[in-house]
Amino acid sequence: MHQHSHPCGCGKNHSKPQPLCGISSARPVTLQISAAQPVTPESSCDCCNSGSPGGDADEESDRPGPGTQQFRWQIAGMDCPSCARKIENAVQKLPQVHTARVIFASEKLVVDAENDIRPAIEQAVKNAGFSLISSDPQIQPSRLQENAGLLLLGVLMLASWLLSLASPVWGDRLFIATTLVGLLPVARSAWRLLRSGSPFSIETLMTLAAAGALVIGAHAEAAMVLLLFQLGERLEAYAATRARRGVTALMALRPDTATRVRGTQRQQVALADLQPGDVIEVAAGGRLPADGELLSHSASFDESALTGESIPVARQPGETVMAGATSVDRLVTLKVLSEPGHSAIDRILQLIEEAESHRAPVERFIDRFSRLYTPAIMLLALLVMVLPPLLAGTEWLPWIYKGLTLLLIGCPCALVISTPAAITSGLAAAARQGALIKGGAALERLSRVRMMAFDKTGTLTEGKPQVTDIVAFSNEQPEQLLALSAAVEQGSSHPLALAIVAEAIRRRLTLPAASNQQTLAGSGIQANIRGISYQLLAPREVTNLADEQQQSIAQYEAQGKTVVILLQDARPLGLLALQDRLRAEAVTALAALQKLGISSLMLTGDNPRAAAAIAATLQIDYRAGLLPADKVTAVRELDTQHPLAMIGDGINDAPAMKAATLGIAMGSGTDVALEAADAALTHNRLAILPRTVALARRTRRIIRQNIALALGLKALFLVTTLLGFTGLWLAVLADSGATALVTANALRLLRSR
Repeated sequence: MHQHSHPCGCGKNHSKPQPLCGISSARPVTLQISAAQPVTPESSCDCCNSGSPGGDADEESDRPGPGTQQFRWQIAGMDCPSCARKIENAVQKLPQVHTARVIFASEKLVVDAENDIRPAIEQAVKNAGFSLISSDPQIQPSRLQENAGLLLLGVLMLASWLLSLASPVWGDRLFIATTLVGLLPVARSAWRLLRSGSPFSIETLMTLAAAGALVIGAHAEAAMVLLLFQLGERLEAYAATRARRGVTALMALRPDTATRVRGTQRQQVALADLQPGDVIEVAAGGRLPADGELLSHSASFDESALTGESIPVARQPGETVMAGATSVDRLVTLKVLSEPGHSAIDRILQLIEEAESHRAPVERFIDRFSRLYTPAIMLLALLVMVLPPLLAGTEWLPWIYKGLTLLLIGCPCALVISTPAAITSGLAAAARQGALIKGGAALERLSRVRMMAFDKTGTLTEGKPQVTDIVAFSNEQPEQLLALSAAVEQGSSHPLALAIVAEAIRRRLTLPAASNQQTLAGSGIQANIRGISYQLLAPREVTNLADEQQQSIAQYEAQGKTVVILLQDARPLGLLALQDRLRAEAVTALAALQKLGISSLMLTGDNPRAAAAIAATLQIDYRAGLLPADKVTAVRELDTQHPLAMIGDGINDAPAMKAATLGIAMGSGTDVALEAADAALTHNRLAILPRTVALARRTRRIIRQNIALALGLKALFLVTTLLGFTGLWLAVLADSGATALVTANALRLLRSR
C-alpha cells in the first residue's frame, strides 16, 4: 500500500486504519490452560519497547530470549502479590530457568527456560505450597475441601473452649492439641518456602509465634492465632478473587464455540479452529466469538462490556464488530477477521496481564520496602524478647510474649496488596469504560497529567474529510482537476487522499494511470501521468502563486478548510478545498477536561487559518504547520512545564507520544500509534478521556489511603504491643482486618461507571 505525507502538512503516514482488534501482538494469548503450553517466540518491533518517561526500570520482558521456550500455567492458592513472589523465587532457583514471572491478575505463571523442564517447574510450584488449576471440573476442589482445615480447626477450638469451662486442665490440653493440628500445615508450608528461597514468609512468622506461644504456656492464644490466621487467609483469597473478577469477566465474554457456515452446512467449532475469512452466524442474544465484519443486513450490538457504551450501537454491512459484543435484535452473519488469540478481548486481557510488568513507581517502592520490613520486624522482635530481661532484669515471659506479638505485626500482606489491588481494579474499571491502560506506571502518570496535546485529523475530527470546493486557476475544468488529483492520490490511505478519490468515484470520473508516485516528506506527493509530472502540495510549499490565488486560499482556510494545490511541472493548475467534521463529543470532552484542571492544545500540520477556526470552536490553544519532528519538539518543550499527554492516531504521532509523559492512541489508529502509546481509547470517543483521568486520580488517592491504613495500623499495634495493650490474637485479627480493608477499599474502583 502506498503511504505518504499528505499535502495538508500534517505529515500523517497512515496505513489503513484498523479497529482495536488490529493491534499487533508479539505472541498469541492463551487464556485457559490446564497444563503448561510452550509459546514459540515471534519477531516483534523494538520501537514499542523503547524507554518512555516514567518507564519501569524493573520491567521484565514477556518474550522468550534466543534459544529458550516459554511455558504457561494457571496457578491456584495465591492470596496476594507476595504469594506470587514466593512462586517466582521457587521457580527461579531451577538451573535452566531464565525468567519466571507470575501474573497475579489472571493467576498465570510464565517461565522462559532453555529446555522443556515442565515437570521440575510444576514440582517446584507444589513444593512452594501452591497448585496448578485443572480445566476438568470433576477434579476441581469443592468449597468444602478448600475450607476443610479451617472448619476442623474451628470445631476443635469450640470443643476446647467448651471443655475448658467444665475442666480447665483438659480444656488446656485440648487447646495444645488444637494448636498442633493447626500448626502442622503452616509449619510444613513455612519449611517448603524456606527451602524454595522465601525465608521471611507469613507462614514462617506464624510458625514462630504459635510455637513460641505454646512454649510460654499461652495455649489458648496460640490456637486462636492459628484459627484467625486461616480465617484471614480465606478472606484474602476471597478478596483476591473479587479483585480479579474484572479480568475473569472479560474472559467470560467469549463463548466456547462458534457456528461456522460453509455453503449450506453449519458446524459448531471451537474458537481455536476459527480462522480469518471463515463465515459465522451469531443468534440474537449471542456473543461474537471473534472480531468480524458484518455481512448480513444492519443490526444492533451491545458493546458495553468492551467500550463502556451502554446504548446498543447500530452497525451496517461492512463494519467491524468486536469479539464479546452481543447481537441485540437478530441473527447475524459475519466474516471472521481476527486470528485465534488475537481478538479485541484477547488484546485487552494481554494488556492487563502485561500491566503487572509495567508497575507504578510507588508499587516498586512498596515491594522493595516490604522485603526489608519483615526481617527488620523479626530482628526488632528478637531484641524486644532479649534486651529488657538482660539489661533491666525484667521477667522473661512478658517480653517474650510481646516479641511474639511483634512477629505477627511483621506480616507485610496488607502493605504488599495495598497498591496492586488498587491498580488492578483501576485498570479493569478503565477497560470497562473503554480505555486500555498499559500498566500501573501509565495509570500513575495519567493521574498527574495537567495538559493534553491533541492531533487534529482523526483525533479531534472524525478523520473523514469531504471535498467541498474545486477551483481552477486556468482553463482546466473542475472535473479534470479532480481526476488528475485522484490519480495522483490513488492507493494512499490518508484521509484527505481517500476523500479526493471518493469524490472522483462519486462523480463517476475516469482516472488516468499514474506512475512513479513519490512522497515529498511533510509537503505532499508527486506522480507522473502521461509522462508529465504532477504534484499535490500544501499551499505553503508553493512559491509562485498569484495574489488572487493566495486570497482565494486564505478565504477557504479562514472557513476552517484544508487546501491542497495541484501543480503541473511546478505550474499551479488549481486548488481543492476539503473540510473535516469535529467529533460530536469533542467540545464537551475538552470542557470536562478543563473542569479537571487540564488545559488542552491542538498540534497539527494543517494550515494556521484552518487550525484557528477549529481551535476557536473548541476554545483551546493551537500550534499549526507542524511537521512530525516539530510536534516532538513542541511536546518536549511543553512536557518540561507540565506533565503532558499526547493524543493521536497516526504513524507520525508515535514519536510525539513517546516524547510525552503519556501517549494515548485512538482505537482506530495505526498499529504503530497503538503500540507506541501507553493507553488506547477502544471506541474512538474523546468523552472517555475525562472519565479515565478522574479514575486514575481516584486510583492514586485510594493507593495513598491503603498505604496509610496499612502502615498506620502497623505503627499503632507496634506501640500498643510494646505498652502491653495488644495480645497475640488481636495482632492477627488486626493484620487480617487490614488486608481485608485495603482490598475492599481498592474494590470500590470496580464500581466506577
